[in-house]
Amino acid sequence: MKKTTKIIAFANNKGGSGKSTTCSNVGYALTLMGKRVLLVDCDMQQNLSLSFFGEDEVMEFSDGDETLYDAIKNESDASPFIRHTKYENLDLIPAGMLMSTAEYELYSKSDREKVLCRSLENIKESGKYDFLLIDSPPTLGMLVMNIMCASDYLLIPIEASPWGLFGLANMLDFYSKAKEMSPSLSLLGVAITKADGRKNYFRQTKDTLSSISGVRLFENYIHVDSAVEWAQDKSEPVIAYKKNSRSSGEYFELAKEILNYVSR
Repeated sequence: MKKTTKIIAFANNKGGSGKSTTCSNVGYALTLMGKRVLLVDCDMQQNLSLSFFGEDEVMEFSDGDETLYDAIKNESDASPFIRHTKYENLDLIPAGMLMSTAEYELYSKSDREKVLCRSLENIKESGKYDFLLIDSPPTLGMLVMNIMCASDYLLIPIEASPWGLFGLANMLDFYSKAKEMSPSLSLLGVAITKADGRKNYFRQTKDTLSSISGVRLFENYIHVDSAVEWAQDKSEPVIAYKKNSRSSGEYFELAKEILNYVSR
């Protein structure tokens, strides 16, 4: 039987919510569970690419013409732009610095909401990967609409901070618009990141999210952990950098929770 590749978008229009870190660590954790994973970097900041490659390598990707931006610009198959990381069963398509202009490129295309979907179609149909995980820019525009329309699921990381919930209503409204265009898209849930149990706003964030009808709150939270920053400095997922750290265990458990939901 042919494999069914599942595509999950990690998105939040608020910056600093932990999208790239969550995407990279969940992706790596899934490979430890025997899954083949392709990470797709859609953010001009290229943090997802920097999670696995050094700065010089990422800049070299950007200077070339083999990035996701080039696939979008040329409306071409993104398969040739896949890069292998040093981890088994974990590959990545880099974004490129010019992703900042992708919005303008998309507005000139026919059936513009589905350009990314078409670029990823051959990869999905090949069955080579169990999961495609897409890291989104902190915006709500045509690029993020493309990301959602190309995805089966949306996961929203939310920072446990006084401003962490800012814009969530807009995010959910945007998701509803994307679902009208792509009915197969489902809201997988929201994941709390950068949690600090000593502070009131962590409990406030948790209580507020728990009260939103129709929105799943993942049981596993990601707490503030300096090991994450050290891992980022080494261009490694924290699960690989420091396996016994608190955040490593939390990301692994979150990945198990995600796998459980999408396997139903």
